[in-house]
Amino acid sequence: MGQPHAVVVGAGVGGLAAAAALARTGCAVTVFEKAPVLDPVAAGLALAPNALRALDALDAGEEVRKRSAPHGIGAIRRRDGRWLLRTGPHETQVRFGDAVSVLRYADLVDVLLQRLPPGALRTGSAVTAVEPGTTRQPARVATETGDVAADLVVLADGARSALRGELFLEHPGAVYAGFACWRAVVPWRPEDPLDFGETWGRGGTAGVLPLSGDEVYCYVTGNVPAGERAADERAEAVSRLEDWHEPLADLFAGARPEAVVRSDVWHVDTPLPAYHKGRVALVGDTAHAMTPNLAQGACQAIEDAVVLAHHASGSMAYVPTAVQSYTASRLPRTAALVQRSAQLAEAVQNDSPVLTGLRDTAAGLVGKVAPWQLAKYTRPVGDWRPPGEPRTAAR
Repeated sequence: MGQPHAVVVGAGVGGLAAAAALARTGCAVTVFEKAPVLDPVAAGLALAPNALRALDALDAGEEVRKRSAPHGIGAIRRRDGRWLLRTGPHETQVRFGDAVSVLRYADLVDVLLQRLPPGALRTGSAVTAVEPGTTRQPARVATETGDVAADLVVLADGARSALRGELFLEHPGAVYAGFACWRAVVPWRPEDPLDFGETWGRGGTAGVLPLSGDEVYCYVTGNVPAGERAADERAEAVSRLEDWHEPLADLFAGARPEAVVRSDVWHVDTPLPAYHKGRVALVGDTAHAMTPNLAQGACQAIEDAVVLAHHASGSMAYVPTAVQSYTASRLPRTAALVQRSAQLAEAVQNDSPVLTGLRDTAAGLVGKVAPWQLAKYTRPVGDWRPPGEPRTAAR
């Protein structure tokens, strides 16, 4: 029997992590990416302790930490700049064993690419259809250059995956969350004082997160129709921050116009019935796209990769059983996080003066008299550990 072969569709974080994890089990992997070149978006990512543990399982955690800046699990202000609650890197390290690591998206992609076998990535190769296979028959993927057989297919082609729709015809797919996000990596002199964290306003949020070196990662969200675009997205982002505390608007104004990326936010609000079909497994946004409010999209994709490889690490003859076990392991956790993130998005995107005032008052009270509630809220998320790794006692 020859070396088992896994085909991964999509070279985002979930796809690359899955390919790296499967390669570690002795699988031959091929990653099909429709883009002609891999050109990661100029944005940042916050990786919580759960994602760092998953990266440790891929022997990538230390490299990611070296390229990152530490951040706390929660630091939130009002639009006028007054702090509502604040948890620093040290407190997060004590409670979860790691601080949040913030790094450039391109750096994470680079770390994962280094863990792929030579020649595994094929850019400019779109997958047009997938036959899921059976217990006895391999799966097949159709590409523009021909069909490829695979013992396992991993779908990682994003929130609005057309291939997912072919496998689950009755599922409604991803839906628009009602808001867009403007993101940019901008210059910053480390000697200039700057408070990192997120700000809650009316109808949106904004944030400034640290990066290694002389840049920071900035974002702002706003309630807009899907597909709407501005002639100048940098100017649009700046205008949304005009009456917010300093230096949010100034930071965006200092970005190169082409560096400001605008993305509509889509999520899989209705859980899929399963994260597998035949010999096909779905990971990351393809399986459970969520709003960015818990900063868990990439984190959950990396978890998916490690769990899938764990279940598929035996004989590839049992892939249909392995992907069923993968669904059982992942669907309850990720479906709950999709809903929790959507609930938080509804609260922070609210534009009612009364409701946002009540929201800020409640958050401020938690920050003052019960900061441990934040750890209690985030512990089920950040305390996850890879399969086989013992859990620590809650602090």
